[in-house]
Amino acid sequence: MVLTVTINPLLERRYYYSQLKLSSANRNGILTLKAGGKGINVSRQLNKLGVANIALVFTGGVNGKLFRDALRKEGINFSDINIRSESRDAAIIVDQKAEKVYSFFGTDSSVSPAEIREFILKMEKAITTCEIVVFSGSSPCREADAIFSKGIEIANKLDKISICDTYGNHFQKCLNASPTIVHNNVDEIQKSLVIGLNSEADQLKLLDKLYEKGIKQAYITNEGKTFYASNFDFHYKVTLPEIRAIDETGSGDAFVSGIVYGLQNKLSFENRLSLASALGVCNAKSLEVCDIEMNDTKSLTEKINIEAIGKKLKEINDMPQ
Repeated sequence: MVLTVTINPLLERRYYYSQLKLSSANRNGILTLKAGGKGINVSRQLNKLGVANIALVFTGGVNGKLFRDALRKEGINFSDINIRSESRDAAIIVDQKAEKVYSFFGTDSSVSPAEIREFILKMEKAITTCEIVVFSGSSPCREADAIFSKGIEIANKLDKISICDTYGNHFQKCLNASPTIVHNNVDEIQKSLVIGLNSEADQLKLLDKLYEKGIKQAYITNEGKTFYASNFDFHYKVTLPEIRAIDETGSGDAFVSGIVYGLQNKLSFENRLSLASALGVCNAKSLEVCDIEMNDTKSLTEKINIEAIGKKLKEINDMPQ
């Protein structure tokens, strides 16, 4: 079982238009309510890949009720802590003819210390029953910043695999807690850590620093461009096929789901990396988020080039337990 933890979930009000005119009123849009947030996206994609999982989230207010209804409608298993604050929402405008997506986000929720304590208690119980824990997305407020790092500490104590995919003020604290695996994109890392990642040397140096913190695998993706990854202290350069990207929202989450699938199915590191990359590319080609079938990745995996940089890794069991 996989646990995904999302502390800043999102109710998406998705409006679909056959043709959008930004300079005038647009009528008769088809409205769909969908549950969003990075961890929820991971859960959705894991469902598509046949990986059993449960999502732990905060929900609150009218938006929270609609959010829970959307999860049930999609068949996403979840457990939630109800908060007094309203769950955040967003208007997602989809121009089907132009294949463009416009996103407008609402206000983040606020979470009380008592609600955070309740969440952490439920999180600890859930971690004990899972093999892999995915901590995804932003933190809604300063009070909630400690949740992910605490969760990583609990996972380490219980000898569980933890995957951290977050950003913002709490990112450094999450790294210091030594998750098993880290995924993030270049832009979010630069802003969160206030560093420059302008060259290959910069990114390889960061991978070394992450390994020194006890992080066994790291993936620094770059919005469809060449990116770098590490398995222990071995480095890899990944070149993706050129595509026409439609909407890259959720591509990192699709990538993480591929890593989780690979771990669950004991794929080699390079095969995990290839599948994760293919899922991310497929997602960027779609108007929908994390709705990729496994068959859709098969034609792409052979087009993804993975090159070992520096010393070579022998054929050993490289599972990051």
